[in-house]
Amino acid sequence: MSDLTIHLTVNGKQRSATVPARTTLADLLRDHLSLTGTHLGCEQGVCGACTVLVDELPMRACLTLAASCEGTEVVTIEGLQGPDADRVRAAFSREGALQCGFCTPGMVLAAHDLVRRREVLTRDEVCVAMSGNICRCTGYNGIVRAVQTATVEGIESDAPTTVH
Repeated sequence: MSDLTIHLTVNGKQRSATVPARTTLADLLRDHLSLTGTHLGCEQGVCGACTVLVDELPMRACLTLAASCEGTEVVTIEGLQGPDADRVRAAFSREGALQCGFCTPGMVLAAHDLVRRREVLTRDEVCVAMSGNICRCTGYNGIVRAVQTATVEGIESDAPTTVH
């Protein structure tokens, strides 16, 4: 198997690594860049624990070849920043959307993608949008409430203020 040198931006920093051509993005992040917040669950793209943002889109790092990320910008849970990320984290804490924590990085990144879109979502829409991320502990109610709360807070933060 041949090795490739991959150059990408991870959490705002230029990074490069020489890895076997069949290395997944998850393995690159965890084993070569020591970013272990990207969790590996099923390693088949079903559970969503390995969700990261690649050029601002949620991706399954366990299914994505690292070589396909040449020149992209990757954000992991360790690098997720900004007001929307803060809103999501606070809402997850407030709404009891955390339990064992294994699914949390993937859930937070998927939720962040929804929040940054600034769309009001019904409970059913949140359930469908988050259905690619599996949690075995929480029963999802707290997660759904957290996404809805953070979304509304994000929309309200963008609302123009009126001065009387």
